[in-house]
Amino acid sequence: METKQKTDVYQIVTDLIIEKLESNIVPWRKPWTEAGYPANLVTKIPYRGLNVWLLASLGYTQNYFLTWKQLGKLGGTVKKGEKGHIVTFWKKVPKDKDDERVDEPETKIVLRYYLVYNIAQCDGLPETCAIPESPHTISKLSAGEEIIECMPNCPVIVFAKQKAYYDPQKDIINLPQLKTFKTAESYYNTLFHELVHSTGHGKRLNRKAIVENPDYGSELYSQEELVAEIGACYLNSVAGIAEIEFDNSVSYINGWLEQLRNDNRFVFYASAQAQKAVEYILDVKPYTKTESLQEDPAFETQ
Repeated sequence: METKQKTDVYQIVTDLIIEKLESNIVPWRKPWTEAGYPANLVTKIPYRGLNVWLLASLGYTQNYFLTWKQLGKLGGTVKKGEKGHIVTFWKKVPKDKDDERVDEPETKIVLRYYLVYNIAQCDGLPETCAIPESPHTISKLSAGEEIIECMPNCPVIVFAKQKAYYDPQKDIINLPQLKTFKTAESYYNTLFHELVHSTGHGKRLNRKAIVENPDYGSELYSQEELVAEIGACYLNSVAGIAEIEFDNSVSYINGWLEQLRNDNRFVFYASAQAQKAVEYILDVKPYTKTESLQEDPAFETQ
């Protein structure tokens, strides 16, 4: 069931995230380690970008979802009182009739959304509809080293100073001495954060915020920090790290709330860049429908 929208999808999703943050829930910090990477049950295609942690943060025991039409084709139903969850995608649509510039393409790419339901919200799924076991790319904490080994052109990691940072000029990551970390989990979370920053180097993904080295506190700086945080949270789940002591203070939450209220596209950009960074680090090729358009493939099967 495609949702017809005349409203701003960016604002709809941003409002949803703001609502979670106001409830002291930081959605990108909800791991999918146990529930599995969010994916469509029918197509088996994983969701991408912002959709990953929007769905993972819902807290289901298994992160498999279906559209209304997919469920109907399987003979299932949605349980009474259950509501669908938003999934965003990009779609080509005809341009407005009043836009008649000859040199412009006839279509434009816009953000849309539709609704999906977790398998826990459904009744009547046939026995022939096998529910896969939750996938774990790597299932133990020591996998942190495997992730580092996966990364192409990995920057040099040193322990010269008692602070964590990525230096784009020298292309090195500096971390505090290992003995100063309370847990192995906190060490890898810090390392993952800096690894994501390093993907922005000109010889890797060439991300503007790393190449231009923006001022502390600027919008571009804040975007890059969210890219690194979301990317680190992705990698925590890939490595099987479920519990991390994060700063969920009021000041921290308020910082993200301010950014989201000022720019309803802020989190979309950060999520997309984090996805690209993680795929670079893990050296995996993402699913692509076309070279030019990232449209959620599950939408077509409604």
